[in-house]
Amino acid sequence: MASPASVFVVDDDAAMRDSLDFLLGAAGFSVRVFESATSFLDALSSTQTGCVVTDVRMPGMDGIELLKRLRRENPALSVVVMTGHGDVPLAVEAMKHGAVDFVEKPFEDERLIDTVRAALADALDAVKGDGVSIQIASRVASLSPRERQVMEGLVAGLSNKAIARDFDISPRTVEVYRANLMSKMQAANLSELVRLAMRAGLLKD
Repeated sequence: MASPASVFVVDDDAAMRDSLDFLLGAAGFSVRVFESATSFLDALSSTQTGCVVTDVRMPGMDGIELLKRLRRENPALSVVVMTGHGDVPLAVEAMKHGAVDFVEKPFEDERLIDTVRAALADALDAVKGDGVSIQIASRVASLSPRERQVMEGLVAGLSNKAIARDFDISPRTVEVYRANLMSKMQAANLSELVRLAMRAGLLKD
């Protein structure tokens, strides 16, 4: 029986699997690696707990299909997806299908470790979801109309310049709104903002 700190890495890139095996193992996690979503599912117990770190773009069953399966069959597993740099729309799609967070490649080691720790805590604290949702809704309510619009643009994958064009304001003004809304939402980075927006119900299937 695996411990709650088990981490399952699913990636078709052998070098990435080896790197994550070493990194997460050194951070104190019990790590198992798989070269495909199907090989992972074949080895998975229905009572398994822990965190799955999966690439989204893989041959055969991709990360999105894996998420759908896990949401139906293994809801006790939290899932972190790895996406290409700047691929926010794909990350949002993954979160709609049950991912708790995402990291963009290339990522810093500590960023991934912190994300995995948070994902494990998220799985253990799932029963507190209602209270968390209320807190996030309160943060959203504190945003000004323009800050809300900028946030919606950011989680849709738009750049500061694109948002500025949409609302006929300067990119510098967008940066100011962005800084303000990140502070109000208590989001340290874009992935956290997307996750909060999902929990607040601002992004629908």
